[in-house]
Amino acid sequence: MWTFEQYPPRLLNLRAFPPAPSIHENAPRIAMVTPSYNHAQYLGATIDSIVSQNYPNLYYHVQDGASIDGTADLLKGRGESISWKSEPDSGQSNAINLGFAGVDSEIMAYLNSDDMLLPGTLAYVANYFTSHPHVDIVYGHRVFVDREGLEVGRAVLPPHDGRALQYADYIPQETMFWRRRVWDRIGPIDESFHYAMDWDFILRAQAAGFKFVRLPRFLACFRIHDAQKTASTYAIGVREMGILRRRALGFDPTQIQIRRAIAPYLARQVIFHYAHKLSLLGY
Repeated sequence: MWTFEQYPPRLLNLRAFPPAPSIHENAPRIAMVTPSYNHAQYLGATIDSIVSQNYPNLYYHVQDGASIDGTADLLKGRGESISWKSEPDSGQSNAINLGFAGVDSEIMAYLNSDDMLLPGTLAYVANYFTSHPHVDIVYGHRVFVDREGLEVGRAVLPPHDGRALQYADYIPQETMFWRRRVWDRIGPIDESFHYAMDWDFILRAQAAGFKFVRLPRFLACFRIHDAQKTASTYAIGVREMGILRRRALGFDPTQIQIRRAIAPYLARQVIFHYAHKLSLLGY
């Protein structure tokens, strides 16, 4: 759905994004989990992107799957700034659930160990939830970076489209936050999914009637690197996405049906993309 590498790598200019807003009094507690396995080369940047937000009511935990690349040493060096544990797990979904076990918070999110939050994201999300008590799940625009952390593209999303979401997962997981009541109602991450676990969670939340809102702000960076591009991962993804479409729609759509169903959403996405390039959106 997205073209990741849209232009030559360039410095990620954080000052080009809106500054962090002031935080409301009684800031809601946010719990964030990072599932990690052999990503020591990226994990430090992920941790920094969260801790440097200086959000006053944050619980942040790294759940590492017994990595053998020096991740544990990196985590030890962080002292008490984060919570962490390194132990064998059965995959990313299991690590996320382990990380959230027993956590008490009003807002929840997970950030993979190669992605990064943009400055001000936690304060902005917390303020939005505080001001919009009827909203359950939020997400925003994303920036694509390469393995060196250089910007190579952006995805500017139109407003939420529940119908298109049944055919394709367009929600950038690294930008998504949800209220605790969502987790309590629909249950944890389904550990039978190893690729499309976020789409499964999203579709279950939508089926349960929770309200989604796309926020008008860039919230996070998605890192592109070779370790993501494997034939086995692709095969697992195709199978899992087929399962989810069948469950959401009640039938197996053809590729033509999928393209037709998401075409209006993609057309709006193109409009928003160029409106952003022309500085018409205010961000």
